[in-house]
Amino acid sequence: MEKDYMPWEALLQEFGIRSTGMHRAFFQRFQEGIANIESLYRSIYGDFSESEDVFEELLKSIIVAYLEREQDLKKRDNAKEKQGHWFLSNQLVGMSLYVDRFAENLSGLHEKLDYFDELGVNFLHLMPLFESPAGESDGGYAVSNFRKVDSKFGDLQDLVALRKSMHTQGMNLMLDIVLNHTSHRHPWAEKAKAGDKRYQDYYYMYDNRWIPNQYEAAMPEIFPESSPGNFTYSEECQKWVMTVFHHYQWDLNYRNPHLLREMLDNVFFYANLGVDLLRIDAPAFIWKETGTSSQNLPQAHQLLQLIKQAVQMATPGMAILGEAIVAPEAIMEYFGKGDRAGKECDFAYNATQMALQWDMLASGDTRVMLQAQPILQQKPWRTSWISYTRCHDDIGLGYDDYMIAQAGKNPYQHRSYLKDFYAGKFPGSPARGALFSSNPKTGDARISGSLASLCGLEFALFAEGPNEIQLSIQKILLMQAFSMFTGGLPMLYYGDELGYLNDYSFLQDPAKSYDNRWMHRPIIDWEKAGLRKEKGTVENQVFSGTQRLIKIRKKLSAIADFNNIRWIQPHNIHVAGFLREIENQRVFVIGNYSNETAYLTWYALKEFGFVPNSLFDHWSKKSVQVGSDDNYLILEPYGFRIFEVKD
Repeated sequence: MEKDYMPWEALLQEFGIRSTGMHRAFFQRFQEGIANIESLYRSIYGDFSESEDVFEELLKSIIVAYLEREQDLKKRDNAKEKQGHWFLSNQLVGMSLYVDRFAENLSGLHEKLDYFDELGVNFLHLMPLFESPAGESDGGYAVSNFRKVDSKFGDLQDLVALRKSMHTQGMNLMLDIVLNHTSHRHPWAEKAKAGDKRYQDYYYMYDNRWIPNQYEAAMPEIFPESSPGNFTYSEECQKWVMTVFHHYQWDLNYRNPHLLREMLDNVFFYANLGVDLLRIDAPAFIWKETGTSSQNLPQAHQLLQLIKQAVQMATPGMAILGEAIVAPEAIMEYFGKGDRAGKECDFAYNATQMALQWDMLASGDTRVMLQAQPILQQKPWRTSWISYTRCHDDIGLGYDDYMIAQAGKNPYQHRSYLKDFYAGKFPGSPARGALFSSNPKTGDARISGSLASLCGLEFALFAEGPNEIQLSIQKILLMQAFSMFTGGLPMLYYGDELGYLNDYSFLQDPAKSYDNRWMHRPIIDWEKAGLRKEKGTVENQVFSGTQRLIKIRKKLSAIADFNNIRWIQPHNIHVAGFLREIENQRVFVIGNYSNETAYLTWYALKEFGFVPNSLFDHWSKKSVQVGSDDNYLILEPYGFRIFEVKD
């Protein structure tokens, strides 16, 4: 196609940007990225009638974003570039939280920064902060204004003040952007309701059910209980609107490049607020095609690659996280594949490993987890995982049936067992969770519940069994240890560091009672949090244990995410373990997922091509001599070791 937009060199000169002087680094990044961004854009929008004009506007957005970036953020960009893939460091530990439920508002959170320093957390993921309608917010993911902080949290000045203090104290900030949809109260949606054709083209809107029915034929339901189907009829504009999640969340139409450019401006708005990691919510859904599931389509990946390239050009200090909670092989694609490997998202959630840890905890069997590792170890160099045990969302058992079958289990029966176990329905299960989004047509369901309640602490406390309480705490720390050391940026979930149980008060709130995920979204009681300083309390044991894990992580450079993990073969199916090594440091992390004492032959450690003699366990602070192959490493129920090889 003939280029009829302004050549990029002339465009830069129009803004006073040349290859020498104060803007030379940006000029070089622009020069290096322009061919890639043009190729991606044309592959998506080459047939659009106004594509050339929109492309020029898109390039201008990149330039303006760079020029508007504060000098301190540009200095931070340069420092990160010199560090080289700064986000792979073992020094980083995150926490995800709801501002209002953690500290009432942004000012209150500002006052709690010392708490994070005490724990060792230096990376905060603040759950959605931007304006969304009360009662129709989906926890803040139904955004009605991408640039206005919801008044219940404070205002934009409060957010910027918090970010500046965090950066001064060596902390990093992570925020969300919802690319897939807006609230039906967003100004674009309101204009579309009023009949404005420009904004109706920002959504999937139809006069009748003919095209919606074609989409529905192949699209699954996300919330079959509370929001069945994928379209909602809008009385205000007399049209059917695509609403994949809830009826009040209108899906955006990225077939329209005007929309892409506007959303890219929103991405840059967050970058220039000082965000270090931008979490792109639900990227798997951003491109729709009839006859497909409308998830994980090639154009979705191309759009993410285009956004990543634009960010790399204008605001390179901000990394990108793709929140794709999909099957293991599909998750890997969000890093980019082939010649684009490592050029899409810098991070993805390791939802597969998270779910498999819960599988191991319920079954006492590590074999299903090991079946997934060949896929997970294909992660491109210099990308990373968000590793986690719990988050604000449910637990989906999204790994493949063949992994279960290859471990010698029946997939249907095994999944049914796990759901019953964590819902507390299986005889003898101490877990206290609930099934979320059950689909009676498919048998699918996901699991809600706090870390502590799923690990049996709720049951143990009400049963008043001291042995059971200690066992539950041991489970909590085992789960957190594996999340913290397997690779990636560990993201704790607020309340878990204090052993918070399920909160059932959501059942009394009509705006939340339909969604049992609110049971694991607690309101922090700071008097209760003070118990972390009283020796022997549950809060003290869980907090201090988590604190110790973080300190150990920061001591061990081998835990930085350089694709350096090798798993121990299953000499004992109850024991999971791996080796992490870098330069002259070798670290074994080994855990028993059984409720009985486990024995692991020392030969399991010798299979890696060297013979360790002396090991130092950073958890117990004791040295251990490796015995002969006839002897064993003995692990108490749910016990773990963090061994550093000392010879």
